[in-house]
Amino acid sequence: MRILGWYVALLAVALVAALLLQRALLLSQVSSDADEALDREVAELRQLAGGNDPETGEPFGGDVAAIFDVFLSRNAPLTGEAVVTFIQGDPYKADITGSELVGTSLAEGWATLTEPSRGEVETSAGPLRYLAVPIAFDGEVAGVFVVAIFLADALAGVNDALRVGALVYGSIFLVATAFAWVAAGGVLRPLRDLSDTAGAITDTNDLSRRIPAEGSDEIADLGRTFNAMLDRLEEAFETQRRFVDDAGHELRTPITVIRGHLEVMGDDPIERAETIEVVTDELDRMSRIVDDLLLLAKSEQGDFIDPHPMDLGTFTTEIVDKARVLDDRPWSIDRREEAVVVADQQRLVQAVMNLVRNAVEHTPAGTPVAVGSARVGDQVEIWVRDEGPGIDPAEVEHLFERFHRGAEGRRSTDGAGLGLAIVRAIAEGHGGDVAVTGGPGRGSTFTIKIPAGGG
Repeated sequence: MRILGWYVALLAVALVAALLLQRALLLSQVSSDADEALDREVAELRQLAGGNDPETGEPFGGDVAAIFDVFLSRNAPLTGEAVVTFIQGDPYKADITGSELVGTSLAEGWATLTEPSRGEVETSAGPLRYLAVPIAFDGEVAGVFVVAIFLADALAGVNDALRVGALVYGSIFLVATAFAWVAAGGVLRPLRDLSDTAGAITDTNDLSRRIPAEGSDEIADLGRTFNAMLDRLEEAFETQRRFVDDAGHELRTPITVIRGHLEVMGDDPIERAETIEVVTDELDRMSRIVDDLLLLAKSEQGDFIDPHPMDLGTFTTEIVDKARVLDDRPWSIDRREEAVVVADQQRLVQAVMNLVRNAVEHTPAGTPVAVGSARVGDQVEIWVRDEGPGIDPAEVEHLFERFHRGAEGRRSTDGAGLGLAIVRAIAEGHGGDVAVTGGPGRGSTFTIKIPAGGG
């Protein structure tokens, strides 16, 4: 309402100013037209006075009466025009309209003029604009010629034009105000939507609501910024909720195991030692689960990946060296790409070692495992290949989900099922992905694909 109020006030002032300006211009035009008509009549009189008397064919000389007679006989007065003549200070002749001025104080002033006079006076018939010109011969004023125009009709036309203008401007004002009301509502609708959405979120804690943000103006930018803020808040709350759910889901089992063993633990030293060993093992498992969950939660933050240049060939060799310490089996390198790429080496080591542990845990002892690296176009591929039983194609779709442990027959550990989810999080943090190929009886190859320039 404040915006519309200011707009309406400014529009009203502008229209009133335009109407006043139009009035001033029209009045000025009336005066200008009247002066042109007066000057034209005087010019015609002077031209006549310089010529010959049509009755005698001789110059008029100083015969002012003859000049006035001929002019009045030939003059076709304009609407509202009056002509009055004076000889030796006395009224001589006038046209029909001019006769109404004879005998007035205004006419008495004209009769004695010795210099041209132009002006405008107010009469009972309305404003009168006049031009009085003395007629002199041999330096003596012989008569006075006065031509005047009553402006009432012209001013009435001005008033009619102003009334039409006022009607037009008034219509423009109403239509513009209506359009301004609609336009202001449309422009400010995102702000109302923003307020409504914020209120709804406060009342319902529903962070999925968004406001439409179309266009490129400041309000649309505000809407997009608000939606982006909601996206971040929703993601943060979702991450928090998922962490709590995952922690509650995975920690419940070890806590139950610990509680159960502690409740039945007796005084026998051997039994106590066995219970302590089980409890310690479960606590270590809980610690690993919490670390993995924290890592997954951190993967959704912007500073999860810290890329720097790294030597891919050296990285591949170091992975194999670490793998040999992890398990005594045949380890080999399929390919060692000599290239410098930009990536977070610490995170990549963590991801590839998770794939290595996954291969060790899901293949029989002594089964060969190979590691490789290559640059394909603008991507870098790092893979771990085993010759184990392979993966059922039905499992591939869910393989990288949290807490997915695979089919019962190929599980060899009681892990939380977060290793492959961490691998995918690290790959996606680099702007890449992870894939698995192979099948039952053909082994498995897990490949991390990331941009060579970093994510």
